[in-house]
Amino acid sequence: MSILQKLRCITVDVTGTLIAYKGELGDYYCMAAKSVGLPCPDYKRMHEGFKTAYTDMAKQYPCFGYAAKMPNIDWWRSCVKDSFVKAGYEYDDETFDKVFKRIYSSFGSSAPYSVFPDAQPFLRWARQKGLIVGLVSNAEYRYQDVILPALGLNKGSEWDFGVFSGMVGIEKPDPKIYEIALEMAGNVAPEEALHIGDSMRKDYIPAKALGMHALLLDRFKTKDAENWRQSGALVLPDLVAVQDWLTKQEDVAAGVN
Repeated sequence: MSILQKLRCITVDVTGTLIAYKGELGDYYCMAAKSVGLPCPDYKRMHEGFKTAYTDMAKQYPCFGYAAKMPNIDWWRSCVKDSFVKAGYEYDDETFDKVFKRIYSSFGSSAPYSVFPDAQPFLRWARQKGLIVGLVSNAEYRYQDVILPALGLNKGSEWDFGVFSGMVGIEKPDPKIYEIALEMAGNVAPEEALHIGDSMRKDYIPAKALGMHALLLDRFKTKDAENWRQSGALVLPDLVAVQDWLTKQEDVAAGVN
């Protein structure tokens, strides 16, 4: 029996696997600042400031403030304000509020993202094969409700359910997020599920630890990919290759050359 015949469910990571960021973080922060007449912040300082601020917020209020019942917009307001401060920019409250609204609105739309051309065809193919398709992502609710639909990845046509850290209060690499996914798929057994992602730590290791099948995408030719392979992971370049691999596995099992 091929792996495809054994599977009942495929779960897929989102950012880096189905969609990617367009441009640089500084582009959107610069546009927001310039929209209220401020000079464009330094891209490098802004990027470093955001990384530090995001890490601090994620430690203090994980899963976008889930446990603290913090509204999503308040979590991001604190994060963005701290990003500017750490980058060396402090604005008065009224000015910052205008800048923040522009940034929050931008990242709650499809504008900063692009969908990989193989994402929609692969997800539809998997569902046509009778597989339950779930998304597992360390993301907030706007991915499910706004961003993915705006990019043409809709619940009901491309995917069946989503497990987003900001909505469940668990984030990768905690294996519990994969347990939730299996439950949402209809209590699918781990050996009947395949997870596809782009991180050894967040995707491959926790999914395999639970007993799921797993593979990694190397869309950007990362230097880590060779280490992934040496660790025993199946690493493929894109979702076209994943579909080909699954189809060939099925053909081999059926005795088709």
